[in-house]
Amino acid sequence: MDTSDKEITFTEKGECNHCRGYDINMQSIPKDEVLKRKELDRIVDEIKKAGKGKEYDCISGVSGGVDSTYLTYMLKVLGLRVLVVHLDNGWNSELAVKNIENIVTKLDFDLYTNVLDWQEFKSLQVAYLKASVLDLEALSDHAIFATLYKTANKYNIKNIITGGNLVTEGILPMSWRYDRKLTDAVNIKSIYKQFGGKKIESFPSTSIQKLAYYMKVKKIKMIDLLNFLPYEKDEAKRIITEKLDWKDYGGKHYESIITRFYQGYILPKKFGIDKRRAHLATLVASNQMSRESAIEVLKTPTLPDEILSQDIEYVPKKLGLSNKEFEDIMKQTPKSHEDYPTDLKLRNILFGINRKVIKNG
Repeated sequence: MDTSDKEITFTEKGECNHCRGYDINMQSIPKDEVLKRKELDRIVDEIKKAGKGKEYDCISGVSGGVDSTYLTYMLKVLGLRVLVVHLDNGWNSELAVKNIENIVTKLDFDLYTNVLDWQEFKSLQVAYLKASVLDLEALSDHAIFATLYKTANKYNIKNIITGGNLVTEGILPMSWRYDRKLTDAVNIKSIYKQFGGKKIESFPSTSIQKLAYYMKVKKIKMIDLLNFLPYEKDEAKRIITEKLDWKDYGGKHYESIITRFYQGYILPKKFGIDKRRAHLATLVASNQMSRESAIEVLKTPTLPDEILSQDIEYVPKKLGLSNKEFEDIMKQTPKSHEDYPTDLKLRNILFGINRKVIKNG
């Protein structure tokens, strides 16, 4: 990590706040494997009890990437009846589509796919680009959260199992993303109204009030089950390759073309952020990679020249932007999401979140 994270702090020994935070967060997970397994069994028993008499025990999102694929495989091993949910935002790579097909076929799980209206989602993404805000991926993440909660509510499923985990995602600076884990429909609508269409028609969205209803009234929970499973990245890849014929796609979350282009080109070029730093730092903190090896990786381009040349031609065209329009957008001064209306105050009240604003410009 370096000072491209505007909030980073270092001790006199050179240890940054992310390493300290990682160690603190890891204390919530039992180190002893017997205790960890005991906690896993307790959680799984609760999920099965909540699903008794219903068609499914739980719901789980899948993208075709390592985390969600390995998680889905382990849910089968644990004997859970899973409704697998996928959000198709129009940017899936061919490998991702094939990986998802293999997951549901080989594991014999039902799959629900929510296909976004491409014209509307394209307009939303272009609006975000024109607004010059940092977190383009907030749109897809919001739609995923909304789809998971709405689907869980529809089928009366009480547990949503996510691929979130400390082992591969334990370090990610708040200044590198918009703090929208609990969604921000107000921010999305305000940006779209100013730079896109006047009204969102079909995009899956959930207000902070609706989210509070799902969580506090319907008692729908999100569980990061990977934290209690044995999860070593290379070993997970080996297992899903062997068991599910999974194919690797490159970088973290590069199963999506827009995510690959966003992380590999837009973030480093416009915002000065190489997200690989956080991903690699997490692997170093979890003792899955040496610091020296991670630094060597950072010496390589964020995207191979061949892929970059393809994406820089394909992505603007797919979004309906000319090369000049896209270049002009990339030259605009970055803005904070907080420069546009947000539901941050209401979120603080309902969920007790107190987050200061970090400007991106």
